[in-house]
Amino acid sequence: MTTEFRNTSVGLSGRTLRVTSTILNRSGSAWIASAGWNTGYHLFDTPTGTLVIDGVRAALDLPADAEGHLETRVELPPEPGEYSIYVSPLQEHVAWAYEKGSKFILIDVSVADNGEPTLRRWRIADKNAVGRRRLMHSAKNAVTLPFQLIWRNRSLVRTLTKRDIMSRYAGSIGGALWTILNPLLLMLTYFLVFGLVLNQKVAGDPSPTAWAFYFLAGMLPWLAFSDALARAPGILVEHRNFIRKLVFPVEILPVNLVVTGLVTEFFGILIFLTGSFLIRGHVSPTLYYLPLLMIPQVLFTAGLCWFLAALGAFVRDLGQINGYLLTIWFFVTPICYAESQLLSLSPQWGRLAALNPAYVMVRNYRRVLLESSAPDWHAYSWAMAISLVVFLAGHAWFHKLRRSFADLI
Repeated sequence: MTTEFRNTSVGLSGRTLRVTSTILNRSGSAWIASAGWNTGYHLFDTPTGTLVIDGVRAALDLPADAEGHLETRVELPPEPGEYSIYVSPLQEHVAWAYEKGSKFILIDVSVADNGEPTLRRWRIADKNAVGRRRLMHSAKNAVTLPFQLIWRNRSLVRTLTKRDIMSRYAGSIGGALWTILNPLLLMLTYFLVFGLVLNQKVAGDPSPTAWAFYFLAGMLPWLAFSDALARAPGILVEHRNFIRKLVFPVEILPVNLVVTGLVTEFFGILIFLTGSFLIRGHVSPTLYYLPLLMIPQVLFTAGLCWFLAALGAFVRDLGQINGYLLTIWFFVTPICYAESQLLSLSPQWGRLAALNPAYVMVRNYRRVLLESSAPDWHAYSWAMAISLVVFLAGHAWFHKLRRSFADLI
């Protein structure tokens, strides 16, 4: 099918888009209305590529190499958004001309929140041009959409985080105080086992307090990281009513886990700094690097939470498997034992440790909080790069599968 358009005009009047053009049949065969030939339009939601309206048809009778008049009226939807309109000939029950590579009229419009439509631009395009545009649009969305999502719903994330923390300890005597007690008791347990029972020591300082600070500095990022990942596979089932009954930005549920984990880490940091001031007489002067260290930590955690949350909707056993994998990850990361013990095993172990984002986080926390030095910028750059990739890939995975969630849970 080969189509040409000449003297094309596109105008907007109220909510109606009027398209006129001279259409030329370059296919080499006649287009006959009785054989199903028409002109029509498709209206797509631009961000998702979803077909919204399969427009009205107009009969088309056009001999080969002849030209005729095309006139199409498009009633734009009242819902706000970005829309693309394809105006093209078609043969019913066979194919649209644009699907076969023929040229068509491509129109971009937008509808504001108040329902006011705007004609953005129009042009004569073909399937290859649309493919390139979709590829560029998808690449742009893959990078910008997760950040826009979090920013637009920041107040909702804050509300859900507060609700999550309060509901987890509802009915208990300690209430929200358990937000502080849980990380404190967990860190105390690990310290007693590895510091006192197994007698782990820090090189150059065999005192128990040195080991305590060494261990606690490594536990701080792990607290937020593991708490979020442990709950991620079941988060959609936990909030199934939101997904089934409400128009709800479901992508923020894993983000809520990340923020809740950061609240736990915040209290852990307060405990650490208080102990450092009381026992060591000072806090690290390089403490201001800490927010910088949290950037790859948050990106990496959010990406994995999106991945696990989406997969958990399909594989209900993932929660149990995930707990086992987190335990392995904890013990291959030198948190409860000296880093030198892992690195001394073999050069291969050293290289593998450097590829572990959790190890990079733990190592840099110790540099900043214990050694009063700047982060290892080479390792930090690696962690930032892999965290950004995981963040974007995790959101893309979640976004791709989100339409199935309501049916699965």
